[in-house]
Amino acid sequence: MAFLRKVGAWLAPPPPKSEDGRDQWPSRAAFLLAAMGGCAGQGNLLRYPSVLYNNYGLQWFVPYLLAVFLIAIPALVLEVSIGQAYRGGTVIAFNNINRRLKGVGMGPVIVSFIVVQYFTVNLAWIMNYFRWSFTSPLPWENRLDEFYWNDVLHVGAITEGELSPDGKSVASFTQYIGRGLIGETVGWSIFIWFLIWFSIFRGVGMTGRVVYGLPIVTTIIFVGRALSLDNARAGVDLVWRTWRSDQLSSGTVWQVAVGQVFFSTGIGFGYFTSYASYNQKHSNAVMDAILICGSNVLFENFAAFAIFGVVGFLRRWPSEDETLGAFVVGFLTLPEAVLQMPGSNFWAVLLFFTLVVLGFSSAFVMLDVVVTLICDSGMVKASRPVVVTVLTVLCFLLCLPYCTEFGYYLLSGIDQWVNNVALIFVVWSEVSSATTVYRWRDIVEQTGLPAFVIYNFGFFGAQIFGISLAHGIGNPGAGAGAGIGFWAIMAIVATAIARTPTTPAPRFWGRNNFVCKFWYLAFYSGNQIRRDLNGTYTNFVPVPLVIVGQGKNWKIFWFMPFLLRYISGPVLAIIFSFAFPGFHKLRYDPMMIAGFILSILTVTVVLIGFVMPRYYDAFIPIERRAEGMEPTIAMDIKGEVVGLPVSEIANAEGGHTNYPRESSSEHEVQAIKEEAPYRSSGSRA
Repeated sequence: MAFLRKVGAWLAPPPPKSEDGRDQWPSRAAFLLAAMGGCAGQGNLLRYPSVLYNNYGLQWFVPYLLAVFLIAIPALVLEVSIGQAYRGGTVIAFNNINRRLKGVGMGPVIVSFIVVQYFTVNLAWIMNYFRWSFTSPLPWENRLDEFYWNDVLHVGAITEGELSPDGKSVASFTQYIGRGLIGETVGWSIFIWFLIWFSIFRGVGMTGRVVYGLPIVTTIIFVGRALSLDNARAGVDLVWRTWRSDQLSSGTVWQVAVGQVFFSTGIGFGYFTSYASYNQKHSNAVMDAILICGSNVLFENFAAFAIFGVVGFLRRWPSEDETLGAFVVGFLTLPEAVLQMPGSNFWAVLLFFTLVVLGFSSAFVMLDVVVTLICDSGMVKASRPVVVTVLTVLCFLLCLPYCTEFGYYLLSGIDQWVNNVALIFVVWSEVSSATTVYRWRDIVEQTGLPAFVIYNFGFFGAQIFGISLAHGIGNPGAGAGAGIGFWAIMAIVATAIARTPTTPAPRFWGRNNFVCKFWYLAFYSGNQIRRDLNGTYTNFVPVPLVIVGQGKNWKIFWFMPFLLRYISGPVLAIIFSFAFPGFHKLRYDPMMIAGFILSILTVTVVLIGFVMPRYYDAFIPIERRAEGMEPTIAMDIKGEVVGLPVSEIANAEGGHTNYPRESSSEHEVQAIKEEAPYRSSGSRA
């Protein structure tokens, strides 16, 4: 028995512990590789090429890159920073921002829980290809489409439904005649779930080890081979030398671009917050977030050359009348690339092994989000291995509907609306709430409750009013103008009735009372969470506080809060609104209805948490439920109080400390540092 324990410890070593007793990554590289492994997977090699194929042309990169720089990177910085700062998963992290945001923390958990179930079935289909890769000749030669649809998916017969001629009602619903369970898909799903279980049941120590050897070299080889095929240039030109400006006027392409960026990068899935909670307290969160997002964008666009080289070779041009489902194009092109290589069986084995490794590294990070929630909450007394085992079995049972003859259609419906509705709403709620209600009592103390309520009613009401008007009259410009006008009027009213702050705003914002009041209403929350996360010297202790900005670490940029609240939030609200007209056209399909209902339920969970936050208290340890409610003083930076008893929090932040402010001179700060060794300190270093 002792020998077996030693073997188990070698294969799945327990992770090291941080000072606060939490599991910790063996190194920063382990965190980065695990996080990048969560990104680099089916979302890059299979889903992204399918999306790019359906929206081909350089114009695609307008919404795509805007989504990366204006939404994904700022949101990722936020997710990594709060996970690292508050030492917990998404629910604990957002509870620290405000107790009414526990529902916002639940949103990513639900999204990950839903997606991981069909994600593993897609991996089972890849394993089907992997099995056939040992057969010579390869069975998909000269029958790519037939092999995929019939031999792998076993798609059953359907009767297509339709709307009435005027589009106002459903003439007939789509009927799915084939409903049988596919044995081979079930078998491979069991195998994939076993790999996931083995990867995370001991914690982050094993997780880091699993993803060290990501075979990126295989992707480079396939890109080189695909680009050497006959007519590959035409396939590449389809994306890089084609411009279709008319596509930019369609809300669909903006919606799809944002959904794809979130899916492939992992924004809104919660695993960056969970993984960052296992970081050392002073890791370089901003640099890590930019590295993760940047590597993902580069990888998926480089890998796309392999797909479109084969598209040109096969002359499989997109059709305006046919939109291929998620993941499809990769399955219909990469196997052809294998056929064109000498030693095709070897390359087929390597290709599908690579897809499986990259894919299941994305899958286990999503399940780990749920595991982190349960283990951190203390709601069950079971150990992590037991929790992982029970969740793995449950998720396998829930994935069985995707293993049927109608499984492909169910996957397409769930994937479409989880990404276009639930995921976008979750990220909107993250970026909007964190920059609105963080330390809101400081704002009320300085400006009064009526001003705070009126300003935020104007800000969020403007989004609802402007978007509704734009859809109602079919004029986006008029809707945008009306929304901005409504916000401006409410902002002026709120500022006019606000009390004059007793603590001046920073820099030029504090030179005029009216401008000072506006700054508190419009920018205080976002700016303060940035300052608190960056950290500073406090309590006369010459050691920087957690979290992000210690030493040479990159600090959260000064413009990030503005970007999150006034750019990312409204843009996501607009894109979210596009989903409803889109669903209205597809409401004859039961699978689309199922996906839409699941997404709306996710939205509902987020909103319930805001109205009735106590319902989610069970997901937070009793000793940590008071976090985020400690007393604060306007413009003073929070101390390092995460995980302390409530009494110590009150002593540390009860208003009796003298914090040097950002406006303090360098001479004053230096004097405090020099005097610090001779003072007593109640702060934790």
